Amino acid sequence: MRVKKIAVSGKGGVGKTLLSAFLAQAFARDGYDVIAIDADPDANLGASLGFPDANKIVPISHLKELIQERTGATPSAGGAFFKLNPRVDDLPDEYSIKHNGIRLMVMGEVKRGGSGCYCPENVLLGALMSHLLLRRDEMVILDMAAGIEHLSRGTAKAVDRLIIVVEPGQASLETAHRVKKLANDIGVKELSIVGNKIRNADEEAYISKGTKDLELLGVIPYDTGLVDAQMRGLPIIQSQAIKSSVDAIYMKLIAPREP
Repeated sequence: MRVKKIAVSGKGGVGKTLLSAFLAQAFARDGYDVIAIDADPDANLGASLGFPDANKIVPISHLKELIQERTGATPSAGGAFFKLNPRVDDLPDEYSIKHNGIRLMVMGEVKRGGSGCYCPENVLLGALMSHLLLRRDEMVILDMAAGIEHLSRGTAKAVDRLIIVVEPGQASLETAHRVKKLANDIGVKELSIVGNKIRNADEEAYISKGTKDLELLGVIPYDTGLVDAQMRGLPIIQSQAIKSSVDAIYMKLIAPREP
């Protein structure tokens, strides 16, 4: 197997969580130990995977007592003294839940510049992400926000593939190129595109043309059944049309690449 650490990014609403959920399911189905990491502030990967009471999961960045215990400072304490290398090796087992062969961790929001970005919760999240990507041996699926704030130059080298999800539309393509630039800046080597919500060959051609400098890993069809599933509170991974498309993407990911 070639890949072990996959990060998924793209503009909000394009289907990052959808792809992350179906990929996690595909790897787990084939017997791999999978850690699915929800690093999107909207945090709905658990619900997409059908985790019971997913809405009750508290993100790591909101666990104030844990943050203070491990860093020695209260959350958002910008300018305070705190540990820069907190212990995190026990957190994946203690602060994750498992369902249908998939272990889920919800990271929470990374604070950005101007809002106390260098703070205890960011340090803890950064240390935890480094541990998950560099020290753990499981298959990691990382569902990120539109940017790549959860990755650093140190962890980028551990990502076997960064997949940028796009949909037909200029804004989505512009976000993809911004993510590509950020990824190149921190040293991510392997980038691919997945087109989502594709209704016809013209839309697939539009995606291919707009991202011609990146590998198009595959496309996922527009499925009206997803709307119905979401309205009924059903896991999105029940869509067979999307499952078939993601299974084809999965097979490309595990296939050895030509030198």
